[in-house]
Amino acid sequence: FLLNILLYKPILKIIEKRRKMMEKSDEETKSLHEAVEKKMVEYEEKLHRARMEAMNQRDQIKEKGAEKGRQIIEEAKEEISKMVDGFKEKLEREREEARSILQDRTKEIAVEISEKILGRGIQ
Repeated sequence: FLLNILLYKPILKIIEKRRKMMEKSDEETKSLHEAVEKKMVEYEEKLHRARMEAMNQRDQIKEKGAEKGRQIIEEAKEEISKMVDGFKEKLEREREEARSILQDRTKEIAVEISEKILGRGIQ
């Protein structure tokens, strides 16, 4: 009985106290582990969303670039078409001008040839 009061009960109290501390530590460890797991899941979700957003932005930038490229090409085609039309008009004017000059010169040359062949002046 005396051993029970002096030795066993204090030792049992210490053992019980340590057991409770261990349980509390286990609960805290589990709680921290769950919190870490939850934070990791949140982090992974945020990372996934950020990656998706980055991919969407990249796709939008690519599309804008492609659209700008198409626009530049279309403008260049229009400008080239206008230049070609301008060259055609200029060429046609020069051709008509050359034809007119040649027609005038043809008459003069015909008169000169006739005069040389005939040996006299033609009016």
